[in-house]
Amino acid sequence: MWALRSLLRSAAGRTMSQGSARRQRPPKDPLRHLRTREKRGPSGCPGGPNTVYLQVVASGGRDAGIQRLMQEHKLKVARLDNIFLTRMHWCNVGGLCGMILTLKETGLPKCVLSGPPQLEKYLEAIKIFSGPLKGIDLAVRPHSAPEYKDETMTVYQIPIYSEQRYGEHQPSQSPGRPLNRLSPEQSSDCGLTRNEQHLPHGVSQKRNGRDPSLVVAFVCKLHLRKGNFLVLKAKEMGLPVGTAAIAPIIAAVKDGKSVTYEGRQILPEEICTPPDPGLAFIVVECPDEGFIQPICENVTFKRYQGKADAPVALVVHMAPESVLVDSRYQQWMERFGPDTQHLILNESCTSVHNLRSHKIQTQLNLIHADIFPLLTSFPCKEEGLTLSVPTVRGECLLKYQLRPKREWQRDAIVTCNPDEFVAEALELPNFQESVQEYRKSVQDGPATADKRSQYPEIIFLGTGSAIPMKIRNVSSTLVNISPDKSLLLDCGEGTFGQLCRHYGDQVDRVLGTLAAVFVSHLHADHHTGLLNILLQREQALVSLGKPFCPLLVVAPTQLKAWLQQYHNQCQEVLHHISMIPAKCLQKGAEVSSPTVEKFISSLLETCNLEEFQTCLVRHCKHAFGCALVHTSGWKVVYSGDTMPCEALVQMGKDATLLIHEATLEDGLEEEAREKTHSTTSQAISVGMRMNAEFIMLNHFSQRYAKIPLFSPDFNNKVGIAFDHMKLCFGDFPTVPKLTTPLKALFAGDIEEMEERREKRELRLVRAALLSREPAGSPQDREPQQKRAHTEQPRSPQSPQNKKVRAQ
Repeated sequence: MWALRSLLRSAAGRTMSQGSARRQRPPKDPLRHLRTREKRGPSGCPGGPNTVYLQVVASGGRDAGIQRLMQEHKLKVARLDNIFLTRMHWCNVGGLCGMILTLKETGLPKCVLSGPPQLEKYLEAIKIFSGPLKGIDLAVRPHSAPEYKDETMTVYQIPIYSEQRYGEHQPSQSPGRPLNRLSPEQSSDCGLTRNEQHLPHGVSQKRNGRDPSLVVAFVCKLHLRKGNFLVLKAKEMGLPVGTAAIAPIIAAVKDGKSVTYEGRQILPEEICTPPDPGLAFIVVECPDEGFIQPICENVTFKRYQGKADAPVALVVHMAPESVLVDSRYQQWMERFGPDTQHLILNESCTSVHNLRSHKIQTQLNLIHADIFPLLTSFPCKEEGLTLSVPTVRGECLLKYQLRPKREWQRDAIVTCNPDEFVAEALELPNFQESVQEYRKSVQDGPATADKRSQYPEIIFLGTGSAIPMKIRNVSSTLVNISPDKSLLLDCGEGTFGQLCRHYGDQVDRVLGTLAAVFVSHLHADHHTGLLNILLQREQALVSLGKPFCPLLVVAPTQLKAWLQQYHNQCQEVLHHISMIPAKCLQKGAEVSSPTVEKFISSLLETCNLEEFQTCLVRHCKHAFGCALVHTSGWKVVYSGDTMPCEALVQMGKDATLLIHEATLEDGLEEEAREKTHSTTSQAISVGMRMNAEFIMLNHFSQRYAKIPLFSPDFNNKVGIAFDHMKLCFGDFPTVPKLTTPLKALFAGDIEEMEERREKRELRLVRAALLSREPAGSPQDREPQQKRAHTEQPRSPQSPQNKKVRAQ
């Protein structure tokens, strides 16, 4: 997914409001006062802020995760009151679902979406799983609407249609390698009714709202900014600086007019800097060769080429290498002139985006290299082409400043130095000693499993809850059943990006082995990564030379409604899936559809499973857990999101591995009940009642970014999941022993969490005492409150008790 962010910030502070009751003092230095006021300017002044720049958030087409990147790099989500979209393809709008929900939670009153006309239908599709989006006004500005204008710039939307006839046009892919998609007649049944499948051949898709032949480009023109009044120069010329008489003189020269003062004519350039004429920049996406000629012939673009009134400082090209090598497109780029910079965003742009994820994984790798493998960079599929125009390849956090000075700024670009991460970990107190002790205990223990028992292999791709964060992504777990068959347990936003970071150049091979996806329920952190997995899997099969076949998807039936809406209005996706309603896999469920029966048989046969069972769990409506029983005898149970659930206990009896959510720490049982989640001890208790051989805890609240608090119920059958952690059954004796080096690595974070917990417990004790004591004067209550402080039990593990009591 590409993300381009225009930060419109004022370099100077805003004029502070003054209270009416206090009389303002006259400035001691009128000249300094005038100079400061001139530098500031009012926030709504013509021309907008002093500093305007564009910043690349994500530079390649590998699902970097826009929310996660903005959170990690401290880019304010709450400022996104305008979002511009070039087309209705999942690589452009995939992150929009979660972003809208996050904007709603931040309290943003209104957000306007500009771009293709299907945006309104896209928002309707989101409501299928999000419910009414109350609290935020989501408005759509179609490409046919008048220009958008604010204090900084005017944005013009330019619709561009492919030169191919609509009925012959095949949906294009994300900029990268081209792909010939299957026609509806070639695709397999996805478990839907005839009316829910593709339209009959010859019926225009446009009647249903979908228009893959349309992209929207944006021409952005900064407002003219008046020159700055030269205070010192004016004073030298004898002008009445610091008096009321100077105001009309400043206004006139800033408007480019000459003034006469005491019989002398004063030209604007004598006491005022030249105005900033207001540069333009263009954002254009050219998904494939079918759009090249319409872009080259577009009348609006021609007005900004050659000797244009508004010089174009920058053109942002979202285009694959196959477009960039085309001579027509290169000639179109050259017509902007040598002073125009060109920014390229496509899959050839490679840079590290999630620095914190790489850092944590590098440090965990010091503890156990197999369980915590090092991450890879995004694979570069093609070498970048050398062009005749000034060209820069996108990098994460690269800036181009438009005002006050045109220049590239690379100071914020993310750089990854693993040696620094290693050195930082080795300097932590007791870390090296705890790692050595851990390795010795592993050597003295039972031998680990050999290669013959390395399957199943569990890869935790996302172990956080709610929203993607810099260290933990949202829910997704890859189960490699065998070397050539795998399935996903949930598929939250950014799952494909996690696969790329984990497998690197081998990601196509892994997608080629993917046979099924289980979606536990329709919350955005569990299913919004599915569509990108479907689209990328199709490309992977082509690159591997394998025949296309639909992916088996086990999910609540409500997922079908969301996919159907997106398919009808935005992009063909239904031929990618064969749908198995999760309710059909419950114990004793009757399956009346022969098609679904065929899909279930295919699921069991393809994955070599004896049984794939689901049960309803205690979370939202239509939330499911699942149990996979392999023909060799092992059993993996996945809880999804749930409170402690008896149905899950019964379904998972004698499981080899239970993967259970542990969203909150012990002591927050009431909050867990309100949010229908489990605490750490509750999750462990479910596993013990299930008689599970081993329990892996995941889906932690993002308040436990690095590591959750350890429960007293932790034992040698319990482990904590991290993103990119790799687990085999032979690792069960090893994983509990990781606790000591993990505590040493994250000692500072654990100390802070324990301090917060002690403060919370202290508040509860105070509240309980105040609720029981009789009414009386504050003097009567004071001794009891002091006794409450002294009687508060202390945790022997925390050195912070003195600090807590003092506070």
